[in-house]
Amino acid sequence: MGEPKETVFLVDDDPSVLRGLRRLLTAAGFEVVAFESPREFLERHDALAPGCLVLDLAMPGVNGMQLQQELAARGSALPIVFLTGHGDVPTSMQAMKRGAADFLTKPVDEKDLLAAIRSAFEKGRAMRAARAETAEVERRIATLTPREREVLEHVVSGMRNKQVAGELGTVEKTVKVHRARVMEKMGARSLAELVRLAERGGIRGTPAKG
Repeated sequence: MGEPKETVFLVDDDPSVLRGLRRLLTAAGFEVVAFESPREFLERHDALAPGCLVLDLAMPGVNGMQLQQELAARGSALPIVFLTGHGDVPTSMQAMKRGAADFLTKPVDEKDLLAAIRSAFEKGRAMRAARAETAEVERRIATLTPREREVLEHVVSGMRNKQVAGELGTVEKTVKVHRARVMEKMGARSLAELVRLAERGGIRGTPAKG
């Protein structure tokens, strides 16, 4: 089975705005789910569902910026397109710095909104792909033995096999064997690729002791 269909999640406290946006986006071919408040969205939204969030900025109770902060705290990768009738440059800049995909003012131009949503979908796909790659690299790292991980940490520091052997108190031949196993388990075809994968998995080089 493939990935679930991407959905536009609408959050706005104005029912007429929600109806209008739902009609527009449905007519454009998007799957749409609407919510009348950030709290309702947080209670009902599936965090793993792909798509984007079209979010009103000014709402009673929890506002759009606060919902953005809450989603970030939960590790959400859902891109956000802000809509507001009360936007100003500082608020827009703050939202964008926090990762918003776009910031549009009401009444929003239909073409601008559709373009922003399509762009947000692309951003979401890229983020999900990056997370999947990181998870796969972490899985590979978890298959390494403690000694193989040590060898990896020294190799990505730029040490040659002989230097690694000296650091670990073993012989160069043994390091070569460990290094070959590390390359195989990590699925790396070159040292440069191994370094990139290690960095993706959070492995930092171990400096020489002396």
